[in-house]
Amino acid sequence: MSHTGRSSANSWLTLLLAGGFEVGYALSVGGSHGFTRLSWSLVAVVFFLLTLWALSVALRTIDVGIGYAVWAGIGAAGAALLSPVFFDETLTPVQALWLGVIIVGVVWLKLADRPRNTEQPDDRPQSAQQIAVRAQEAQGAEH
Repeated sequence: MSHTGRSSANSWLTLLLAGGFEVGYALSVGGSHGFTRLSWSLVAVVFFLLTLWALSVALRTIDVGIGYAVWAGIGAAGAALLSPVFFDETLTPVQALWLGVIIVGVVWLKLADRPRNTEQPDDRPQSAQQIAVRAQEAQGAEH
């Protein structure tokens, strides 16, 4: 997919937002106790709709495989890190270590999404003389 600087940055920010909504969704589903608590269930539905919307917007310019992996990683790590805050759960050092691996992987995926070729084609209008000079240079290179 094509990546322009500003568009790509906005897409990544939207993907981070989608990941935050995913964390909210995961935590509220946990609090709903199988959708038996109305308030938590309603919050879960709202977060679910928000995360799907933000993810779909981000995936307009981010490859689906990368975007989905980052989104899922943010959701998984965020829910695991915040569930001890909201619920009676524990986070062991070993679990924290592997969550760190997920976070490093998400950052690595973002860095791998940078365009490799930074040369931009010259889209500026050219004069007839410039076009003729370039055509002659190209013909000279062919011979």
